[in-house]
Amino acid sequence: MKAGIHRYQQVFDTDHEKPKTGLREDLILKYAPLVKYIVDRMAIRFPPNISKEELISAGIIGLLDALDKFDSEMGTKFQTYAEHRIKGAILDELRKMDWIPRSIRKDVHRLEHAITAVRMRVGRDPEGSEVAQEMGVTIDSYYRIINRARGIGLLSLDETLPNGSKPKFAVQVSDLPSPFDELKIKELKKIISQALSDLSEREQLVVSLYYYDELTLKEIARIMGLTESRISQIHSEAIIKLRAKLRSHSEG
Repeated sequence: MKAGIHRYQQVFDTDHEKPKTGLREDLILKYAPLVKYIVDRMAIRFPPNISKEELISAGIIGLLDALDKFDSEMGTKFQTYAEHRIKGAILDELRKMDWIPRSIRKDVHRLEHAITAVRMRVGRDPEGSEVAQEMGVTIDSYYRIINRARGIGLLSLDETLPNGSKPKFAVQVSDLPSPFDELKIKELKKIISQALSDLSEREQLVVSLYYYDELTLKEIARIMGLTESRISQIHSEAIIKLRAKLRSHSEG
């Protein structure tokens, strides 16, 4: 694998017009399953109207971009670099689709503000019933909003705050991050780490199994003895709580 990328780079460096087609195609075929794997993982949180085929096409473009721009001297493994490029291309495609309706974004903002208000009042992450009461809705309506919000990102890079400004962390980091970028990432990791520790044990477990152990929601449901839809609900609640914490910091 490493030798293949190295050979590809040698060909590309000596022939700036076009690398050898055969080697390029071999590498695309070799890493195409990685694109499908990433799409399958991300698609778990998307509504049914999102076309996986379109996302796979976008992911392939990200893979091609990785093949063209990878430099082994960066000290990063090709697969790690490719994953970054593939996910970025998929997220760019989703942004073009604008697949999250305005009404859902509005509901999520309402949830975040309610969570922040209750948290400031009681000094801990609130229960669903407390957030519902703060919003003036029934617990059933609260969970309907949570279910509709499935797939909302932790903090969108291109998202605009209600006051028209951009979140403090909403700046794309380049391939060669500046000291300021690195400081910003370090600060963001610290805030997310603290926010994670404030989640309930069940929410922490779902987040850990999904993002760190890379299990599917179905596998997590089997481990925890719950339905897949309930795991999806817990995941969405956890993400919205994390968003509320990040947003309150960004607006501060």
